Amino acid sequence: MPLTRLTLTDFRSYGEAIIEPGPGFVVLTGDNGAGKTNILEAVSLLAPGRGLRGAALGEMARSSGPGGFGVAARLAGDADLATGTLATAPERRQVRINGAPTSVNALGERVSVLWLTPAMDRLFAGSAGDRRRFLDRLVLALEPNHASHAARYEAAMRARNKLLAEPDNADPAWLAALEAGMAEHGVALAEARARTIATLGEAIAAAPANDFPRAALSLDGWAATDLAARLRANRGRDAAAGRTIEGPHRQDLAVTHVVKAQPAGRASTGEQKALLLGLVLAHAELVAERRGMAPILLLDEVAAHLDPARRAALFDRLDGRGQVWMTGTEPALFKPIGMASRFNVADGQVGPA
Repeated sequence: MPLTRLTLTDFRSYGEAIIEPGPGFVVLTGDNGAGKTNILEAVSLLAPGRGLRGAALGEMARSSGPGGFGVAARLAGDADLATGTLATAPERRQVRINGAPTSVNALGERVSVLWLTPAMDRLFAGSAGDRRRFLDRLVLALEPNHASHAARYEAAMRARNKLLAEPDNADPAWLAALEAGMAEHGVALAEARARTIATLGEAIAAAPANDFPRAALSLDGWAATDLAARLRANRGRDAAAGRTIEGPHRQDLAVTHVVKAQPAGRASTGEQKALLLGLVLAHAELVAERRGMAPILLLDEVAAHLDPARRAALFDRLDGRGQVWMTGTEPALFKPIGMASRFNVADGQVGPA
C-alpha cells in the first residue's frame, strides 16, 4: 500500500519534515548531500530490518538532536506505522502499528519495501553476505515470516558459538536444543529462499527482455541436509574455528547473464545495473501478484546511471505499478514522467518542486 503521509522527527538531517505523496511516482530532487537518501532510508525503516544503509540505530538520530528519532507514516487505508528510538535507549528500536506496540517483524505484514542504491551497483561482484541479505529482502517481501525464522536462527547460532567457546561449561543437552532450533529455522530459511528463486526465475522469464537483460538465479554454498546431525558432528571443528561453518548463513545468490551465459559479476558495470533493475522490477510485479499489494520501491539516483532509452523504458515499466520513490540531482531526468509528486530537498527542508 502506498504512503499518504511521512513524518520525520530528529532523523538524520531533519529536525522535522512532513511529506504527503501521491500513490504513484514520488520524485525527490536536490543537490548532492541535501538529504534525499535520508528520506528513502526513513521509508525503508517501515519494513523489518536495518534499512537501506544497514546503519546502527544510533547513527540515524540527528546529531544536534536529543538522541532519539522517529519515523511515522500513514498508509492508504488509514493504517498508521511508527518506528524509532528514545533518547534514553538509542539502540533499542520501537515499533507501533495503529498506536499499539508490536515487533519489528510485524511491519512486514503491513507493507513491503524494496530498494536500489548506487552502493548496490556492484552487488554481483561483491561479497556473498551482501547478496544473501539482498535475497532475504526479496524473500521477506513474499513471505513476511522469513524475518522471524532468520532472527531465531541467528540467535540460536550465536548462543551455540558462545557455548562452544567455553567447552567446560557447555551443557550437551542445551547444545542439542540450540542445534535443533537452528535446524528447524535454518531449513525454513533455505526452503523459503529456494521458493523465491524458483518463482522469481519464472517471473523474469516471462518479463520483456528487450529493455533489461534476463538473469538466471540459483542458490550456492550450502544445500539443505540433516543440519542438526551435521552441527552435532562438527562441534569440534566449529569450536576450533570460532564460528559455525555449515548452514544457510553460508548460502550465496548466484546470478547469470542469460544471453551472454556468464556470471553477472563478470558483466560490465552498466550490464550489472541493468540486470539488477530487471530482477527487482520482476520481483516487484511478483509481489504485487502474490500478496495483492504492490511493494513500495525506493530507487536512489537510478535515472542518472541509465541512458535515455533505458530510462524511458524504466519509467514506462513502473507506471501504474504502485508507489515509486526516486531521487536525482536534476529535475530534467524525470521530465518524461507524466503525473508525479515532486519535491525539492535542500538544507533539511522538503518543499514542492
